[in-house]
Amino acid sequence: MADPPRYNIAPGQEVITLTADGVQHMRWGMIPVGRVNARGRPVMETIVNARSETVFDKSAFTDVKRAVVPVEGWYEWTGEKRRKQPWRISRKDGELLYFAAIYDIWHGPGGIEVSQVATITCAPSADVRDIHHRMGVILNPDQLDLWFSGDEETAKSLMCPYPDGTLHVEKADDVDWDGA
Repeated sequence: MADPPRYNIAPGQEVITLTADGVQHMRWGMIPVGRVNARGRPVMETIVNARSETVFDKSAFTDVKRAVVPVEGWYEWTGEKRRKQPWRISRKDGELLYFAAIYDIWHGPGGIEVSQVATITCAPSADVRDIHHRMGVILNPDQLDLWFSGDEETAKSLMCPYPDGTLHVEKADDVDWDGA
């Protein structure tokens, strides 16, 4: 059975994720494996996005694997609290977007194992710049194998803004946020 369509996916919800091993559902948001605070206790904050500039340098992401989160589009919000304007962003040609991501398995108390994923962000393209200061790293279908299995330098070369003029940005006033 296919997943039902959803307009908005919040951190903590499951998302369809592609890995070198296939398709699976993962929790969006990572509890960093092995990260501890000054008292030596585990840090339990959830990281939903990792910055492309530092993802390979941060100890919170040691030993993570690469993944891709396919989407039809995403939403950004601008404006003041309680008066925010939603914006729908998708490819101009209507094809899927493939967000670069990292994933691992969180091992919790009592033997709990949770597959978890965080998307990777970069500076925005000109298409997105007016509504947000960051955007997800978007890969083309022909780059997925390189993302999954390329070395770190190859992966770094793929983490850049999507080409200007290829995304469609529109006001999303017509969305029934509770209906899907």
